[in-house]
Amino acid sequence: MSGLRIDGLKVEIEAGAVPVDGVSLAIEGDECVVLLGESGCGKSLTALALMRLLPEGVRIAAGVASLDGEDLFALPERRMRALRGGRLAMIFQEPMTSLNPVLSIGQQVEESLAAHRGLAGRAARAEAGRLLEAVGLAADRLDAYPSQLSGGQRQRALIAMMLAGEPEVLIADEPTTALDVTVQAQILRLLKDLQRQRGMGLLLITHDLDVARDMADRVAVMYAGQIVEWATRERLYGAPLHPYTRRLFRVLPSAARRGEPLEQIAGRVPAADAALVGCRFAERCDLAVEACRREPQALREVAPGHWLRCGVVDVNSSQPNPGPRAGEGGAVGVPPGSATVLELRDLKVHFPIRKGLLRRVAGQVKAVDGVSLAIRAGETLALVGESGCGKTTLARAALRLIEPTAGEILLAGEAIGGLAGEALRRRRTAMQIVFQDPFSSLNPRMRVGDIVAEGLAALRPDIDGMARAARVAELLDRVGLPRDAAGRYPHEFSGGQRQRVAIARALAVQPRLLVCDEPTSALDVSVQAQILNLLAELQREQGLAYLFITHNLPVVGYLAHRVAVMYQGRIVEEGEAGALLSAPGHEYTRMLLESAPGRGLKG
Repeated sequence: MSGLRIDGLKVEIEAGAVPVDGVSLAIEGDECVVLLGESGCGKSLTALALMRLLPEGVRIAAGVASLDGEDLFALPERRMRALRGGRLAMIFQEPMTSLNPVLSIGQQVEESLAAHRGLAGRAARAEAGRLLEAVGLAADRLDAYPSQLSGGQRQRALIAMMLAGEPEVLIADEPTTALDVTVQAQILRLLKDLQRQRGMGLLLITHDLDVARDMADRVAVMYAGQIVEWATRERLYGAPLHPYTRRLFRVLPSAARRGEPLEQIAGRVPAADAALVGCRFAERCDLAVEACRREPQALREVAPGHWLRCGVVDVNSSQPNPGPRAGEGGAVGVPPGSATVLELRDLKVHFPIRKGLLRRVAGQVKAVDGVSLAIRAGETLALVGESGCGKTTLARAALRLIEPTAGEILLAGEAIGGLAGEALRRRRTAMQIVFQDPFSSLNPRMRVGDIVAEGLAALRPDIDGMARAARVAELLDRVGLPRDAAGRYPHEFSGGQRQRVAIARALAVQPRLLVCDEPTSALDVSVQAQILNLLAELQREQGLAYLFITHNLPVVGYLAHRVAVMYQGRIVEEGEAGALLSAPGHEYTRMLLESAPGRGLKG
C-alpha cells in the first residue's frame, strides 16, 4: 500500500521503561491522521522513532514501520539519511531550535535541495524562492536569518525546508503550539492545502482537540504509550467511546460552560517505567472495575473503522457532556459595588529607534499608544490580540516592571506612576504576575518552599520565619500541591504543577491584582482545566482582579467578564465577554474569531 504503515512499534529506554508500547497506525498517501493525547503519552517519541532520531539511551525494541512497503527500521543509516528529509520529513514543535541560527533561510533550504534533489547554484536558488512563495513567504526572505523572522514566518520557512525533498509523508509535531490564532490558522491552512496539492500523507501530533477537528481525516487517541481509540474524525467527535477520550472532550472550556467547573482528569499519565498490567487509564477512570487493573486490553474493532481499547464501556452509546452547574466555576458575575483595583489612563510605552554610528534616535516604536482600562475587584478582563500588539508590554508597564512613557496608573485609586524605591516596593504586595512559562520563571536552584516564601521575605519583613513556613504550607495546599513539595525543585514537577507553584508564589503576599500572561498556552487541555478551575475558585474566594492575557478564545469565553481587543498598541474594541464574542463590532475582532480552531478551515 502507498503511505506509511506502523505495526507494533515498541520503544524502550535503557533503564527498562517502555514509553511507546505496541503502536499500530496507517496513513494513506493523501490523508491527515492526527495523533492526540496529553504530554507524556509517547506521541513525539513515536514520531522520532519513525524518523530514527531517538535520543541516546532510547531504542526501537520491536515493530515495523514501512513507507510504500520499504521497512524503515531495517534500512542502513546511510540510506535512512537520504530518505529522512526527503520522502519522509518532520516539522518540529519549536522552529527556532530546528533552524540553524548562523545560516540564512536560503542556505538552509538550498542545503535540503542539494541533499535530496541534487540541485545547486542558480537552480537551487530559484527553487528555494519558489518554495518560500509556496508557503506564503516572499522570495526576498531567502537572505534573512531565523532571528529576523517572526514565529509564524520561522515555521513557514521550516515547512519550506521539509517540502524541498518532496516528501510522501510529512510528520508535524505540535507545529502551532503557542502561536497566535491568526498565525495558527495560516499554518494549518497551509498544511492542508499542501497535502491536497501534493497528495501527501500528514501525521499531525497535537493535544488541541479543536485543531484535530479542523485537520483530521482519522484520529488516533494515545494514552501512556498505547493507542486507546482510533476512528474517523466524524465518528470520534460524534460518538467518542473510550473513557479517556470522553474526559478530554469534557475538560474543554467554552462560553457555554461559564459558571460550571471544568471537569478534571484526576491524577497524571503514568510514568513510562510504571509496572502496569491492565488498562493504563484504570487509575483515573470512573468506570474501572478490578478486572481493568489485572487484564490487559487489546485494540478491537467495535464498528467499521472504529477501534477501541476498553472492555467495560458501552459501545452502543456515547456519553453526553454534563449540564451546567451554575455558580461553581468560570465567570459568574462581578460582585455588585466592587471597587476599581487597577485603572490605566492614556498609558503609552514608546521605545526609541536608534540608527547611525552615534546611535541617534531616528523614530519610535509605539508598543502601547494611549490605552485606558479599568478592572474591578472580582473581575477578569481578558486582553486579546496577536503577538507584537503590545499586550505583555501593557501588563509590565501597569505593574511598573517597565517605565511608561506617559499616562497614569492608579492602583486602588492611588497614582503609582511617580513612586520609586521603598514606596513602590510596598505597593507591589497588591499586584503580582504569573508568567507564560513557569519553568523559566522559577529559579531552578531554589526549592519550591523558598520560591514561594521569597516574596514574603522581600515584601513582608514583619512576618517571621515560622509564620512564613506556615503560610507556604497553606499556599501549597491551597493550589493543590502536597506539602512535601516545599522541599523539592522545579524540575521535579510537571508543567501544570510548576504553574501552580507560580500561582502560589504570586498569592503569597495577598495581592489584589493578578496579571496572568498566557498562563495556559502551552499546557495540555487536562492541565489547563485544573489551572482555570483554580483561578476561578481563588477569584470567588478572595475577590481577586485578573488581567488575563491570552490568544485562546474559548478560555476567554469561559473565564472573562470583559474583553479588550488590542491591535498595534491600541484597544480597538472593548465590551462584555459574551456580547463581544457573539457579535464583534470591529473587523479585527471578527478576523480573530474566524481564525480560532474548531470553526473549520476556510477554503
